[in-house]
Amino acid sequence: MISVLFIISTYALIINYKVESVGKKYIVSSAEAPMVDAILVLGAYVFPSGTVSTMLNDRLTVGYELYEQEKAPKLLVSGDHGRKDYDEVNSMKNFLKAKGVPGKDVFMDHAGFSTYESMYRARDIFKVRKVIIVTQEYHLKRAVFVARALGLEAYGVASDKRDYGQVMGMYQLREIAARNKDFLWAKIIKPKPTYLGDAIPVFGDGKATDDQ
Repeated sequence: MISVLFIISTYALIINYKVESVGKKYIVSSAEAPMVDAILVLGAYVFPSGTVSTMLNDRLTVGYELYEQEKAPKLLVSGDHGRKDYDEVNSMKNFLKAKGVPGKDVFMDHAGFSTYESMYRARDIFKVRKVIIVTQEYHLKRAVFVARALGLEAYGVASDKRDYGQVMGMYQLREIAARNKDFLWAKIIKPKPTYLGDAIPVFGDGKATDDQ
């Protein structure tokens, strides 16, 4: 039993290292980021009031900064809107519109239920080929790895604007399991996401994704 656990643990750490090492090669500063089709901001917790959490605030702020630097003509916000009473993406779009981003420049992916699904749908629904992904660095390495495994020319810009406290220890530990799962999904199994549907190319009008 001990030997089996040792083998499983060793395998998990090897995969974790592989995902991390590939992903971090493409993490750049805002200044170094190339021009792309879209800036993809990944979702995080939104309060019942619609106010975005601290981590999501920072992701959106960095996404907005990249848009202002004209790194891309469009923003794609991807998150969980699987229930009527929980909606990450409209809160994300409202945040960006409050900063002056026109609604036509913000596309919402209402079915970005996981990092893998967000990347898959960015490619197949929104027809993105070259992308800057924005999230905190602990998560960014996996996101970039998955995107590249699915054929996207992906770069990452980290949104760590502050110390997020003790919760980061739990997130880092959980990330090892998530990297192993997404390695399997993106490199071997490649399952379809929960929802696909008609294409909504990111080169058009973001209002096509509005539901309010």
